[in-house]
Amino acid sequence: MLTAVTAVAQETTHLIGLGSSNILDTYLSQEKYTGTGLTYLHIRERMKPEKHWGNIFEHEASFAIGKDRSDQTSMMAGDYNFYWERYRRWSLYNNRLQLYAGAVANAAVGFLYTMQNSNNPAQFRASLNIMPSTMAKYSFPLWHQQFSLRYEANLPLVGLTFSPNFGQSYYEIFGRGDYDHNIIPTTFISTPTFRQLFTLDWQISAKYNLRIGYLGNFQQQQVNNLKQHVYTQRIILGIVIKK
Repeated sequence: MLTAVTAVAQETTHLIGLGSSNILDTYLSQEKYTGTGLTYLHIRERMKPEKHWGNIFEHEASFAIGKDRSDQTSMMAGDYNFYWERYRRWSLYNNRLQLYAGAVANAAVGFLYTMQNSNNPAQFRASLNIMPSTMAKYSFPLWHQQFSLRYEANLPLVGLTFSPNFGQSYYEIFGRGDYDHNIIPTTFISTPTFRQLFTLDWQISAKYNLRIGYLGNFQQQQVNNLKQHVYTQRIILGIVIKK
């Protein structure tokens, strides 16, 4: 299947995912919130077969609602992540196995909103990260059909993130303009994020693949004496369009 895949210069993938979410933000609450979330993932690959280098662009939008342990209050979480990935490709075993290594620029924005009455009911999220990344693809025939496996993993290296300081209100930041270490350089120590994508493709025609898989995006940070994480796990299903 990968021989067929690498014969095209571009693939576009549309995926919908459903699964669990785990949310914590100590600026809003000391409680952890768990619930169900929905994710849309759009992937566009530009990798010419005669080239060793290529680009992948991913748009990931998620929304979730979680409940606390007492099931009395709720928290909403919404996130958008853009990934620009640059890879070097190595082809083995007559293109059946392809290995990729490179780096990812990740720009993210989002929000958290707690349903309970509070002076600060919402939290704004924004970050920019440079992440090393690796990917592998393997194609194989089965039952006279063509399939392929794909695995991608991203880890943080360095970046920038926005966060209010402990006890600081958004009015102080934006209304009064009181800056208090709100734009913070980060590393893999303060933002130990991990994202992985594992999929199985079934080639249903020369142009289309059916794709099913798992997406795990574990975002967390500890800055300005505040802890925050949004863990999402999704079973994803969608279509790959080859051009």
